[in-house]
Amino acid sequence: MSRNTIQTDSLKAHKTRLTDTAIAALFQADPERFQRFSTSCGELLLDYSKNYIDEQALVALTDLAQAQSLRDKTEAMFRGDIINNTEQRAVLHTALRNGGAELDPETAALINSTRQRMLALAGDLETGNLKGYTGKTIDTVVNIGVGGSDLGPAMAVDALAKYHSSKTRFLFVSNIDPVHISRALPQCNPETTLFIICSKTFTTLETLANAQAARAWFLQQTGDEQAIAKHFLAVSTNLAAAADFGIPESNLFPMWDWVGGRYSLWSAIGLSIALAIGPEQFEAFLEGGKAMDEHFRQTPFRHNMPVIMALLGVWHSDFFNAQSQALLCYDQNLSLFPAYLQQLDMESNGKSVRFSGDSVDYATGAILWGGVGTNTQHSFHQLLHQGTHFVPVDFIVGAQSTDPVADQQMSLYSNCLAQSQALMQGRSEASLIEEMLAQGKSKEEAAFLARHRHVPGNKPSNTLVYPVLTPYVLGQLIALYEHKIFAQSIIWDINAFDQWGVELGKQLSKKITAKLAGEQGAADEDGSTQGLIDFFKQNQ
Repeated sequence: MSRNTIQTDSLKAHKTRLTDTAIAALFQADPERFQRFSTSCGELLLDYSKNYIDEQALVALTDLAQAQSLRDKTEAMFRGDIINNTEQRAVLHTALRNGGAELDPETAALINSTRQRMLALAGDLETGNLKGYTGKTIDTVVNIGVGGSDLGPAMAVDALAKYHSSKTRFLFVSNIDPVHISRALPQCNPETTLFIICSKTFTTLETLANAQAARAWFLQQTGDEQAIAKHFLAVSTNLAAAADFGIPESNLFPMWDWVGGRYSLWSAIGLSIALAIGPEQFEAFLEGGKAMDEHFRQTPFRHNMPVIMALLGVWHSDFFNAQSQALLCYDQNLSLFPAYLQQLDMESNGKSVRFSGDSVDYATGAILWGGVGTNTQHSFHQLLHQGTHFVPVDFIVGAQSTDPVADQQMSLYSNCLAQSQALMQGRSEASLIEEMLAQGKSKEEAAFLARHRHVPGNKPSNTLVYPVLTPYVLGQLIALYEHKIFAQSIIWDINAFDQWGVELGKQLSKKITAKLAGEQGAADEDGSTQGLIDFFKQNQ
């Protein structure tokens, strides 16, 4: 479905109307603005009042979602229709949170039996009953994966450190750079280390290389091929290839082609999460995702958290020419959340053709970047406040800390609020001149310095708050952004669930590897690539 010209023209008119005033002035005109432009789901509260938005513009935006049949397409996803039209696949990561309640009994049974195996293994680790080949208790878990098989589990295990159910150490190896695996293995004892090989296809170059390195190290240390059964697990759709690697069937956990890699932490790819936080908290994590699913499906668009965030993203990208969006997590637990969301968002919506194959003629998929406050205030906030780029911001912060120290959480929370307020209000040249004249500066000096100190303001932001980060809250947060991304893809008429742009580099790397290895008949390369190949060979 192409863009509706009438709706687009209407939104352009609303943008022109709203930007004639300041965002701060919208609060002065409406004392109930916060109540009117905030919404909640479970433990999460979204304040989106610091945006160029009013009731008229929001109605026009929700009309755009209606025109793109967002509600119908949401239900199509949940019921298992083939909505990934380039790979002819259903998209059912949500079924992993509700136990496949709406799917056929066979699929639901497989989902639930896999979950029960995960929880049982997590229970064994929690109680100290998960042991290696010499009878010693497992105390280190190494997750080997890349992309969605690494970013999600690594983020969640780190974010939920307060809820770890044992003193087990968790390491994550993803990069094919040998430094990554080489730094991990010396931290491991072969008698007490469990390796989880996570690869949807069991053909991913990075994962297989690191898995082979771990296997070789283990056998060198133990000299016992039979011991692999106690120390290696695999999560994959390609169970035959995993078995060929030497992993017994009892140690194989299935995946399914209707779960995309970047949406897979709810599946057995999240085994490291379950092992880290234990069975009870892992189920709370799933329940958080399920609660957001129900909110997304049932709540009218006007109060629907993922839909509101999706619409604001489209609003900023397509009508304010915002090319990027910043994610600022004022919660150290979420230090890996921006990197996780980069893949989730940009691999999903970094597309330039519609479902039909026609080219888009509007912006899609903002460039997502960010970090952890207050560190980011001493890094790139200068650009946010006084730079030439229009960058909408999502702030995320908890009212309480998982690890309280004195009144530091109060300072963290106040910094978060102050930054969103400063982005909105800015500081005028007139007020700065008045202040500096009062300090005894001359008119010329005051005017000069005011130009440099002036902060324009009118920079939009959302703020997501919660009481304290728990597995349930993290489940809500992840599902919130999943659904925001899906809703945007429907509004933009693009397929969020393929990633063909990733494949080209993989194919070319095989040819270049052959040349680096000196194989005869390797394909000719362009001058630049050939020169860099020659440099590699000369420096071996």
